Amino acid sequence: MRDELIELARSGDREAFGQLAAGEVGRLHGVASLILRDPDLAKDAVQEALVRCWQQLPKLRDVARFDGWLYRILVNAAADESRRRRRLEISVRTISSEPAMADASQQVADREQLERGFSRLSIDQRAVIVLHQYVGMTLDEVARAVGIPPGTARTRYYSAISAMREVLDADSRDTRTQEAVA
Repeated sequence: MRDELIELARSGDREAFGQLAAGEVGRLHGVASLILRDPDLAKDAVQEALVRCWQQLPKLRDVARFDGWLYRILVNAAADESRRRRRLEISVRTISSEPAMADASQQVADREQLERGFSRLSIDQRAVIVLHQYVGMTLDEVARAVGIPPGTARTRYYSAISAMREVLDADSRDTRTQEAVA
């Protein structure tokens, strides 16, 4: 059924593309949200990806590769949105003077710590992490979807993991230092 929709949409059937897009939008938004870390930017990236998909669909040679092809379009649209945002964004960082609490709020603190680390990654690193960890693609599939060599995908993935580890270690050292001072 889905392959038929893709074929119909490839031949210019707008209604078939509308049905296809409606089936993909949730998954695309989830991936874009993880990459961009901003729901509004994610909506813009998904919208742009679907426009590009419609425009480029007649050029798709193999319907079986539709998912990877669409992820590639989405990652490129997300990168474009990220660049646009950086030109307009003013970053403000608040410093908390309260010590970390080890109660039920620890999960929230852990999530915030991971979020800080993830936000420091490049858009390219985030895309590889999201496609590999969230979507479940192998690193070779990620490489094909993003349009990079497999070795580059592995390098981005492992350097992203290393960068996240560094942020978590630095936060851990800061917490120990604050506890020692208090």
